[in-house]
Amino acid sequence: MKVKYITHTLLIFILFSGLSFAQFGNVDVTFDDRLLRDGDRQQLLLLKDEIKRFFQNTEWDEEYSDLEIPLHIQIIFEGTSSKGSEKVYLSQALFSNGIDQRYFDKTFQFTYNESGSLYYDAVLFNPLSSFLAYYANLIIAGEADTYELKGGNKFYEIARAIALRGAASDYPRGWTERIRIENLLSSNHGLRKVRLATYYGIELFEYGKLESATKQFHKMIVGLDEVYNQTSRDHYTILFMNGHAERLSEILSILRLDSILNDLIELDPDNREIYERGLSVSSE
Repeated sequence: MKVKYITHTLLIFILFSGLSFAQFGNVDVTFDDRLLRDGDRQQLLLLKDEIKRFFQNTEWDEEYSDLEIPLHIQIIFEGTSSKGSEKVYLSQALFSNGIDQRYFDKTFQFTYNESGSLYYDAVLFNPLSSFLAYYANLIIAGEADTYELKGGNKFYEIARAIALRGAASDYPRGWTERIRIENLLSSNHGLRKVRLATYYGIELFEYGKLESATKQFHKMIVGLDEVYNQTSRDHYTILFMNGHAERLSEILSILRLDSILNDLIELDPDNREIYERGLSVSSE
């Protein structure tokens, strides 16, 4: 559990000490390249390390500089095609923080020059680095939302700008869908409230601030109600709750917040058994 509660003195120290931390911590990249020809596979030998360095060495933001988000990336290669004199790799990709964010992209195409290196350009579009930067900003946006309400706004805006450039580029495949995904996430105000209230509530509980934690868990239910009223089966909300159901059930049973556990049974039916176990422990 990352720590968000921080004393004023320590905050000042961090701001003025010149400490530098990365947005992404451990980056794990795996390839499924069984469908590629040997020559095409050989050309990608350096790409895994390039992708790791791309995420870890890029300064994505100055304010949120100590997130150390773990990142898991899987790229599944489907083959290659030609576009003029360039070879285009066709693939699918999965991005996850291993907890509560997971994005699967079915239509990823890119070119790769093994003699160059990946870098992020905020203006110029590149089918590979811009694709990676899009998902970097989506994941940071979700993380920033756990620190302050709508803290991820600027990252969603960056992701949308990248997607718009992609849709207008010579490599438009998949970018219309990425515009749609960014819009779904940034406009899902209920989920964004849930993110903040869940993380803040758990952290307050761990600091022994039980009354304040309880207030946050009630706010979490308000956010889930908002999601439920818009669409009862929102994919990204389900993923988020799956990542936290066990811990929430444990804490809520300790606090004997049976009403919230009952609300979760209704609002998050995928994890019904987990919340029911929490209720049984609470009643002991």
